[in-house]
Amino acid sequence: MGGTWRSRLLDVAAVEGLRPTPDRVRETLFNWLGQRLDGLRCLDLFAGTGILGFEAASRGAEAVTLVEQNPRALDALHKAAITLQASQVEIVRGDAVKFLQNTTARFDVVFLDPPYHQGWLDRLEPWLDRVLDKDGWLYAEAETPLDRLGKWQTLKQGHAGLVHYHLMQRADE
Repeated sequence: MGGTWRSRLLDVAAVEGLRPTPDRVRETLFNWLGQRLDGLRCLDLFAGTGILGFEAASRGAEAVTLVEQNPRALDALHKAAITLQASQVEIVRGDAVKFLQNTTARFDVVFLDPPYHQGWLDRLEPWLDRVLDKDGWLYAEAETPLDRLGKWQTLKQGHAGLVHYHLMQRADE
């Protein structure tokens, strides 16, 4: 992890299908976003290890919301937040789609790293406008390359192993 908590390691819960974002991919992502995220509000759906959200907090994000449904992953997220004294991190147990449908919060950056081959990105896409600021950034990992996700157009992309990662912004209509 970079930023304030540089070189801190987080425990990875033993959860089937959990894929922590590789170090090289995270480094690229935060180079794209800028090394500092001072004052930004970030949402990490399918938080898993929480590494993207915790790294955003470590780089100055004002508020970070981690959404996770798996109880073991949630337990590890709570422990990491306590260890890091991450007071700006809120951990929410719940379904990603229901969270997007019901929250009133708005975010500058949304991280999407859902389980592959289950159609999650298509299910989430209709709700992104509710939570993502017009000039906000959408980061998505997928099993295949994405040119766009609804109104969100890929500006930068990369590939590492099985991970295709994309930084997107809303396209002008």
